[in-house]
Amino acid sequence: MHVGDKPQVLDASRLSVAPMMDWTDRHCRFFHRQLSSRVLLYTEMVTADAVIHGDRERLTGFHPAEQPVALQLGGSEPAKLGQAARIGAERGYPEINLNCGCPSDRVQSGAFGAVLMTSPDLVADCAAEMIAAAPGAEITVKCRIGVDEQEPREVLPDFLAKVSAAGVTRFTIHARKAWLQGLSPKENRDVPPLDYALVDEMKAAFPGLHLSLNGGIASLAEAEAALDRGLDGVMIGRAAYHNPAEILAPADPAIWGTGQAVDPSDAVRAMLPYIEAHLSAGGRLHQVTRHMLGAFQGRPGARAWRRMLSEGASREGAGPELVEAALARIAPEPAHA
Repeated sequence: MHVGDKPQVLDASRLSVAPMMDWTDRHCRFFHRQLSSRVLLYTEMVTADAVIHGDRERLTGFHPAEQPVALQLGGSEPAKLGQAARIGAERGYPEINLNCGCPSDRVQSGAFGAVLMTSPDLVADCAAEMIAAAPGAEITVKCRIGVDEQEPREVLPDFLAKVSAAGVTRFTIHARKAWLQGLSPKENRDVPPLDYALVDEMKAAFPGLHLSLNGGIASLAEAEAALDRGLDGVMIGRAAYHNPAEILAPADPAIWGTGQAVDPSDAVRAMLPYIEAHLSAGGRLHQVTRHMLGAFQGRPGARAWRRMLSEGASREGAGPELVEAALARIAPEPAHA
């Protein structure tokens, strides 16, 4: 397994694609990597128990080209999280992230995710165990600004102080509360108001911590504005998934000042050998192409691209020729003077 390195993942964290259940699987990440060589990618959340007892290749496998890529764990038992972090580090992940932000019912019933905002001492114990068990990887935390009736301006600084005392130096803060009572997981992504100012205040209060902003960021310009305000990184979720050409294709020159914006057509062509290999291993075309539907958002032919892949990719025998036929429906990018 190709092993990433901490300096590379730290540099990449200036812009990252959020861990998203059912979306950021290995096929999605491989496609996103064709659009940006620098952005930090995250797995879907995997529970510590699943990493320890489940099919590790299926749950935590990745292609070396995905690096830098981070593994996100869910759990609340320090010993199990330590064991899972060690496994993740041995499999080549340069970063292991602890989920303290997901508000789903399943996560609540397992006493992890956003509910951990109410137990900063437990999170500190979990982090300390992970750091001790996986010295080769950086241990990070993704959190909310609070849950339910908590007062974020009291809760968040206490959380950051206690967890950073355990050795965590990098946090991604989703700048919304999670309402575990009364809102669905979907509503928790949109309904609670954003408080970017509080995250900015936390950066001023904890200048030694690496803080990334998450929540509601829909463009590269918004990401650049957050970096200009002094935040260390920005994590984008749904916008990067649904419109990867706008967020990820120009990211390398915009965020890091390197390389050129990628033409999404070139990224799609780069996927063809990967698709061939996936099909040869017994996979199905739609498992890869479902993550590519937004590749040409706003371009003439985008609707035909989405329709052809949506209707055809799950059919028996569908292969790279369908992708090429759909690509032929996309109008060329206009030449720039």
